[in-house]
Amino acid sequence: MKRKRNNLKSVLISLMLAVLALMLTFTCLFTAAGCRDVNQDGTSEKLQKITVVLDWVPNTNHTGIYAAIKNGYYTDEGLEVEVIQPTEGGSADLIAAGKGEFGISYQEQVTYARTADIPLPIVAVAAIIQHNTSGLASPVEKNIKTPKDFEGKKYGGWGSPTEEAILKVLMEKYDADFSKLEIINIGASDFFTSITKDVDFSWIFYGWDGVAAELRNIELNFLLLQDMDPSLDFYTPLIITNEKTIIKNPSLVESFLRATSNGYEFAIDNPEEAAEILSEFVPELDKELVKASQKYLADQYRSDSERWGEMKEKIWDTFSNWMLGNNLFTGKFDSDKAFTNEFLP
Repeated sequence: MKRKRNNLKSVLISLMLAVLALMLTFTCLFTAAGCRDVNQDGTSEKLQKITVVLDWVPNTNHTGIYAAIKNGYYTDEGLEVEVIQPTEGGSADLIAAGKGEFGISYQEQVTYARTADIPLPIVAVAAIIQHNTSGLASPVEKNIKTPKDFEGKKYGGWGSPTEEAILKVLMEKYDADFSKLEIINIGASDFFTSITKDVDFSWIFYGWDGVAAELRNIELNFLLLQDMDPSLDFYTPLIITNEKTIIKNPSLVESFLRATSNGYEFAIDNPEEAAEILSEFVPELDKELVKASQKYLADQYRSDSERWGEMKEKIWDTFSNWMLGNNLFTGKFDSDKAFTNEFLP
């Protein structure tokens, strides 16, 4: 009798273990994000950890990356992505030093990096936004409608030599006296605070501060850079990597961009859901602004390009020639080495 009870007990234990195994199988099927690192044979597949260095605080320029994390696009490529904010030196220095695999930068920074006395080995591999959406903005009551109106005004900037050159060229183009413009370095100060207290106009990305002004019912005069000079339609922001990464691990670049492209395509097709994802990762952002900004950028990420991320040699050459013509760098700039579309899906 005792032996029968033991046998019955063994059978029950076996049945319980079988049920638990079956439950675990279904759990993995329905929560794929938590079980993606398990192969069909039950062995564990370790994800490759990589770092993405932003150009600024997280915002809607970066939504595609967060969407790719949330939706498991990076995991599908065998990647575990950590997103970090840059140090004072910016993303280019960190990526060149191997402190991250990918970074968010802009065409101006890449051009400076590759023409420096000691060139930085960084390469642009994707344009996040197809056309320059930045420009010079001021409250309508300042009556700044053209660069001619910059005379006698205060401009709030961040101290870039390109910034000063652009203002000078635009003012000269409109027969204005550059010496009559006062330039104040406001750093990372809030645009709306600055234009009510310290300066008359500043440089903004319309997709963030311009949209924020609309939500606050603040009327702005906004001068899109390429409307004043076609040479200023440069790529900002874009994604960079190190030359060594391209040479030693091209499959990583390809995998990362495939997942990232899927993330931005998701944001293009689903701006409201993409906004929710960004707000989930960065809850301190104004949710109403994130949602409105995301709707604006949904039409800007790919714009008139056939695929997200693609860059044109003409854009690189035109802006680099403009920079060279305004003595913003010396020596030779080779656009063929500065960017590539090779790894875009």
